[in-house]
Amino acid sequence: MSKKILLIDDELDILEILSYNLEKEGYDIYTATNGNEGIEKAKEIVPDLILLDVMMPEKDGIETCQELRKVKELQKTLIVFLSARSEEFSQLAGFQAGANDYVVKLIKPKILISKVNALLQLTSQVSDNAKLIEIGDLVIDKDNFRVSKSGQQFLLPKKEFDLLYLLASNTEKVFKREEILEKVWGNDVIVGERTIDVHIRRLREKLGINTIQTLKGIGYKLIV
Repeated sequence: MSKKILLIDDELDILEILSYNLEKEGYDIYTATNGNEGIEKAKEIVPDLILLDVMMPEKDGIETCQELRKVKELQKTLIVFLSARSEEFSQLAGFQAGANDYVVKLIKPKILISKVNALLQLTSQVSDNAKLIEIGDLVIDKDNFRVSKSGQQFLLPKKEFDLLYLLASNTEKVFKREEILEKVWGNDVIVGERTIDVHIRRLREKLGINTIQTLKGIGYKLIV
């Protein structure tokens, strides 16, 4: 079954160019020209990925993304901002609104298509109930609490394993610190502010410094 992509942008030429190139890749393309229309269309078709502009009439991209993330049926939908705005504060606002990625519109179509392909391929490899996650040369075996990278085995303490497994469960998502604390340590456990930082540092030392990316002020993301 073809993957469904929803394009939300008020620039018709952008919609035309993206639709043409993505349809050539075999995707089913749907379009909307403003935030309100995009939200209704997303609820109707439940796309695999949404490419979303920031500056739009009626409802801007940040507000649109926030509302999309409140829809239960769209929790697994990837949301990528495609905007002419390259300022750091705009990108931070995008991630804080729930976006999986932020791309500046100056990007070449072929590179954008490659990014879209990679995003959708990675998410299709990992399900919520996966017992074995394989991402590149990283293998995580939940049943046996085993981790290997490039053939090298690692025996991780439970919390480090749980943290790594959480990040690997959705490699296109930026996990906020509050969510990590809730899912790895639980609401009933009181831990220090630096607890996550210590565990992230240890994972980086064992698996490679570039394995986990820090998005300052937001959270962490597994890099593959």
